[in-house]
Amino acid sequence: METLLALSESREEDGENPKKNPFKVPPDADLLSMRDKEMKKAQAEREKRKTMKVHEKMTYSTKMKAKTGLRKTLKREEEEDSKIEATCEERLEVLQEMLSRKLAMKKDYAFDRETFYGYLQDRKQIFYLEHAIAVKREEIQKMEDIAKNEEKKLEKAERRMEKDAAMFDEFMKKNHNNSVEALKIATRETSAKTKKITEIQGITTEIKKIQSEISRLENTLQEYKMYRDILYHLSPKEWQEEHRKRHRKEKDMKTESRIKEGSASPPSTAEQDQGSTGTTNTDHSSSFMDMPSSLLFSESLDFRSREEPELYFTDPEQLLITFMEMLDENLSFVLNSQDIAESWNKVQQTFITTRESLEKELAALKLQVDTLRATVAKEEEKVADLKHKVQLFSSGEHEAHGQDKILTSLRNKVLEVYLQCTGDTEANLPTVDMLKVIEKQLSDLLDSVERIPPAKIEKAVKAIRKEQRARLREERQKQGKQQQDEGVKRDVERS
Repeated sequence: METLLALSESREEDGENPKKNPFKVPPDADLLSMRDKEMKKAQAEREKRKTMKVHEKMTYSTKMKAKTGLRKTLKREEEEDSKIEATCEERLEVLQEMLSRKLAMKKDYAFDRETFYGYLQDRKQIFYLEHAIAVKREEIQKMEDIAKNEEKKLEKAERRMEKDAAMFDEFMKKNHNNSVEALKIATRETSAKTKKITEIQGITTEIKKIQSEISRLENTLQEYKMYRDILYHLSPKEWQEEHRKRHRKEKDMKTESRIKEGSASPPSTAEQDQGSTGTTNTDHSSSFMDMPSSLLFSESLDFRSREEPELYFTDPEQLLITFMEMLDENLSFVLNSQDIAESWNKVQQTFITTRESLEKELAALKLQVDTLRATVAKEEEKVADLKHKVQLFSSGEHEAHGQDKILTSLRNKVLEVYLQCTGDTEANLPTVDMLKVIEKQLSDLLDSVERIPPAKIEKAVKAIRKEQRARLREERQKQGKQQQDEGVKRDVERS
């Protein structure tokens, strides 16, 4: 019964793991392929690290942690395999004890005979277990060999890592030493640079001081030159002419001595240059008389700038006397200019007043002339009309009825003019008398026009011109409105 229970338990275990076949031995190729796979994986990881960024790469500590984790996993697998092997051996021992007990019981007691099938099953189970133990042992041996090889590889890798770490430490030491030396050199260079900068700043300050001193001296020199020019110009003309003649003689003497020296010795490059300057100086001396006195004086001063200047004035009293004379002359000039300006203002005012009066008179006369011309033109038109009518009457071309009509129309027109001129509505004068009255009225009006002041005439002319401008504006506005209306009509027709 116990054997049957053990066999049933073993069958249940086999049923729980139907995939694990104890009779199937794993080939050596699989074990070798595992190594190849690991090699390929390591190579792929190396290639990947080459393309990875700095923050993505693993450090030495992370690698060592990964290796310790791999060792732990291998140890766990070994412990599990040893546990499985121990369980198999325990099961064998239990079965052997059971068999030995059964045999002893058979010898001592006469039990029922065990069946042949049961015996076969027991032997088969024993064989299965022994075979499984042998296979597991072979696998364990292979795994131990693989683990040994991996440990050797790990030791080699650790040695390499240690060598790399030592090399890296040496490299870091070298870099540290180089950085220390570079810092020392940089400190030296910076100190030298600061020294040079301070020296340069000191030199620049000295240069600025010298430049300011030079500029100050140049300003004083310019002032002195200006004073010298003023004193030279204040000196009398006779002394100036003598000074010029003397300077010209000295210049001629120097040019002659230079020419003699140049003819005696062969001219070098510098002497040729001096000779050229000498020729230019001679040219200048030839054109000396044609130049103005101010330019001549400036040239003489430049030529004699290195020598002591010659001045006419020796005492300050001489200068005071000349200054007083110049002040008197200036005052006289100022007074004369003021008198001339006053007289000029008076003349200008009289000219302006006369011009304005003449312009006004001229405008009034022009208006009178225009009005008279207009009246003369009207009278000439009337005379021509009357002559034409007289000719018609004298020729007898028209009939009496037509003549009466013309006379009545002429009488009506003359009467309208008479009424507008006199304002007498009750007068029954003939046309000739009315015309005489109108003529007399016109002559009186012309006389009164001549008596009217020009200011009133100008006002009247301005009013007439304003009326004309207003009429022109109205006409232009009407024309603009008409043009706008026409444009709108054209746009409407086009649309």
